[in-house]
Amino acid sequence: MIIGCPKEIKIQEYRVGLTPEGVDALVRQGHELYMETLAGAGSGFSDEAYIKAGAKILNTAAQVYAISEMIVKVKEPLAVEFPLIKAGQILFTYFHFAASKELTDAMIKSQAVCIAYETVELADGSLPLLVPMSEVAGRMAINVGAYYLGKPFGGKGKLLGGVPGVKPAEVLVIGGGIVGTQAAKMAAGLGANVTLMDTNLARLRYLSDVMPANVVTQYSTIMAIKEKLPTADLVIGAVLLHGAKAPHLIKKEDLVSMEPGSVVVDVAVDQGGCIETCKPTTHENPVFTIDGVIHYCVANMPGAVPQTSTRALTQATLPYAISIANKGWEKAVMENTALAKGLNIRAGKILHKGVADAFNA
Repeated sequence: MIIGCPKEIKIQEYRVGLTPEGVDALVRQGHELYMETLAGAGSGFSDEAYIKAGAKILNTAAQVYAISEMIVKVKEPLAVEFPLIKAGQILFTYFHFAASKELTDAMIKSQAVCIAYETVELADGSLPLLVPMSEVAGRMAINVGAYYLGKPFGGKGKLLGGVPGVKPAEVLVIGGGIVGTQAAKMAAGLGANVTLMDTNLARLRYLSDVMPANVVTQYSTIMAIKEKLPTADLVIGAVLLHGAKAPHLIKKEDLVSMEPGSVVVDVAVDQGGCIETCKPTTHENPVFTIDGVIHYCVANMPGAVPQTSTRALTQATLPYAISIANKGWEKAVMENTALAKGLNIRAGKILHKGVADAFNA
């Protein structure tokens, strides 16, 4: 199969769809690899490294799309890329369709085969291609939250862990999945008092057993969240509904109960966000303030640490990419139920229920 990997063009997105090691693995399987020049530069991979691994370098994204049967990316195609996509072409990347009707309509019109990393799902309900980026984003959420709690950035001026004689900050994490678990661990490690909420009692029992003593688990309800907001210094939105739009668990009117200078980090923003006032931001302009509350809503958080993120992502996606390339997408999804759940759009039709429900399709 002819496989192409264009350079990511989302603002300050430094990841790349394949590492040189990933290219080497695909080439060894007999496939042709084409990289757009400088595609890996942001992650620390030179064109020479890709050439050594067996790839050919092309000057433009248009050339990559034109020659490739499958495109391997990190983020969803942007509007300038829509015309480059061909009917029947396989796109293997993060899409988060439920958060963007424009993207969904464009991919329907393109007649492409859209396989979304974020909805590839194993029998146990886990999301193997979302996990590595969720781990990165969950850990980053605490780093950026702690940063914006600083007074020079409009925050309260609180240190997450406090110091002897001064109590630590209060962190509320909504969602006990991968993002929430990593966020809670990081916050606890810095010494904060953490409340971790989820609606899955079995998950809460597990987290209660494995988390440090300064993490308290609580069943998540709208009332429980509202009761915690007045004392929360940092709120992490870590809610995920597989392939579907995230529910708004914190409304605009709830912000008035929070102290000025509090911070919210909505990691679910690429699926619509679980905080009503959140809208996608960029690494270039990451925050905005509403009712005195600082909002950090960067939709591609792991893009800020591309050397870690790209390696972690390729390690997870490569076996699936090899399967698609070796067998063709139809046989690959037929033989692999996890990969089949990643098939969101094909031949102009929405195949994933969460995406269809988001647009009443």
